Amino acid sequence: MIGTTLGDIRHHIESLASPTGSYYLVCSRTGERPVPADGCYFDRRSTARAAATATEQYRTALRRYDPQLPRRDIIVCEQFETVPSAVDAVAATDIAATTDPEPATDPVDRSDDRAATVDFCHTVAGVVFETIADSSHSAVQAAIMDRYLAVAETVAHPDELCLLLIEAIATELDTRLSPAEQAEILRTAACRLSTPTTTPTAAPLEAALDSLQSMSILDGYTVDCQSVRCASTCWELTLTDYPLGNADRIVTLPLVVECFRRLSAVDFRISGVERTATVPPSWRLTLTATADGAGGPLSVVEAGAA
Repeated sequence: MIGTTLGDIRHHIESLASPTGSYYLVCSRTGERPVPADGCYFDRRSTARAAATATEQYRTALRRYDPQLPRRDIIVCEQFETVPSAVDAVAATDIAATTDPEPATDPVDRSDDRAATVDFCHTVAGVVFETIADSSHSAVQAAIMDRYLAVAETVAHPDELCLLLIEAIATELDTRLSPAEQAEILRTAACRLSTPTTTPTAAPLEAALDSLQSMSILDGYTVDCQSVRCASTCWELTLTDYPLGNADRIVTLPLVVECFRRLSAVDFRISGVERTATVPPSWRLTLTATADGAGGPLSVVEAGAA
């Protein structure tokens, strides 16, 4: 199963990593740290090269289901006491062996935005698959792929495949698991992601929404804190140009994963969903964070849900 394969590759990369290492991996074109090695350092350049090969294998496994997953020209960098600039870092690196590199992207088009969305969706899909494979719900994995493959051939534009994969995951989790089981899967999946960069001026919820916006999952948002109590906090959110949903429901899995990534000990409940615009697809919803285990639907929420 793909989840087992992804998990094995991630565990191999983590086994190569060292907390005192000075070598790490980046994409030579974008400067991004490639998943699943984005939080790892290695004590030798040769070890980092082996991790680069494994990282390519991980991404190739995901690319079997969506050929639009961006290829990364992975290079090995060394961290010095004074961190070099992006240009110096690239000049001082060895290029790891990779295949079929993509040409440089035209900075004036939207391809970088599309690549960020595709890469984010597959990063989330990868950690969710890994988590499902390691849980008692491994049968859900086959159901997800059956649903995804059944609708993939109906998509006119290949960039939409990554969104279909997220929708397939969310739908099957919602159908087959209780809210508590969904929360456990998504919380564990979020913990497999790299630790997010701390933004001093942004609260965790805003930071999660900023992350989704930076990945072009949404175009804009507003946050209005409705109430603060000793056991819960409630916000009204608006999401502008958020494509994961239809007239009857919204897929909230990416938002929940990003929130769990920053607030792993908190439970969430999403309610009061209303579609406010069709073009661009925009939504209003209520997000409640609690510390008493009173969670609710997470992966998919029906419009008009109380």
